[in-house]
Amino acid sequence: MSRTIKLKDKEFSLYIPEKEIVAAITRVAGEIKRDMEGKEPLFVGLLTGAYMFVAELLCKISPECEITFVAYRSYSGTKSDGIVQEILPLQVYRQNRTVILLEDIVDSGLTMQYVTNKLHASGIRDVRLATMLFKPNSLKCDIRLDYVGMEIDDEFVVGFGLDYDGLGRSLRDIYKITNY
Repeated sequence: MSRTIKLKDKEFSLYIPEKEIVAAITRVAGEIKRDMEGKEPLFVGLLTGAYMFVAELLCKISPECEITFVAYRSYSGTKSDGIVQEILPLQVYRQNRTVILLEDIVDSGLTMQYVTNKLHASGIRDVRLATMLFKPNSLKCDIRLDYVGMEIDDEFVVGFGLDYDGLGRSLRDIYKITNY
């Protein structure tokens, strides 16, 4: 574990070690298992950032989880432009099942709000939201998160699926930017 890294023109320092991330995901997995006992939810991972969170989480829930992915974009560089673009829509609609959206980080909340509204409009009644990281001070819409791994300050972070212009996703620790 390196204390600092450099990606392109930005420097980052260690913010959350892997051990803390995995502990938070393990706790979330336990909460989901408890709430979903006797149900067969469809897990929907939001690409690309949530892929490590999804893999870690579902390994702790059950080998029989059904998972699919969707892709949306609202970031450019270190800022969200506030416009949600659909890249890969949900291909599996099962109106009678609970859908659990799995996101790497919720800051403005606009992407989760967009996807939740889209699912409700398609007739899915029970949509739950799970995120590895949540920035409560950055929230710009009215959404309710059902499962939160960790709350963090309003920092730009990379690692464990999160990126800076496509770099840093494969880091097992999370790093925060030190120079803008």
